[in-house]
Amino acid sequence: MIVFDLCCQSADHRFEAWFRSSADFERQKRDGLLMCPQCGSADVEKAVMAPAVGRKGNRDSGAPSVHTPQGEGAAPVPSTASAAGAERGAAAGLPEAVKTALVQLADLQKRVIEKSRWVGRSFAEEARAIHYGEKDAEPIYGEASPEESRALADEGVEVAPLLFPVAPPDKLN
Repeated sequence: MIVFDLCCQSADHRFEAWFRSSADFERQKRDGLLMCPQCGSADVEKAVMAPAVGRKGNRDSGAPSVHTPQGEGAAPVPSTASAAGAERGAAAGLPEAVKTALVQLADLQKRVIEKSRWVGRSFAEEARAIHYGEKDAEPIYGEASPEESRALADEGVEVAPLLFPVAPPDKLN
């Protein structure tokens, strides 16, 4: 996973988001899946980022000073304004209530995903089968193109986008 500082070009809002790779960022941008969490604008670009360089005093640990999410069950579900980002000051422009709400939303999404089945690119097909009673109802999550999502909505299939990008289970570290 890689974290990028992003900037809303419409209103100069700054936030961070986690991606599987640079290519994943580019794909999500191309597919219109990136939005500013403050104003909803899809005009989002990578912001200039400073490298994470540890202080000279960190040499004895033998490890670079790079922040990664910690704790039991550390979420593979990225947050656009995680506590880690707040610690580094990446989300310094956001009010505390917004930061807290985003962290809580990311945690909620993580818990929902833990109780759901990953169906990958067959999400639209699986959602239709459940909607039309061809398969037993169960919580699922996966990938769908914007066109597939619109088609599901037009058919009355109840789906909701995940608020934060998710790496497929087979791609997690």
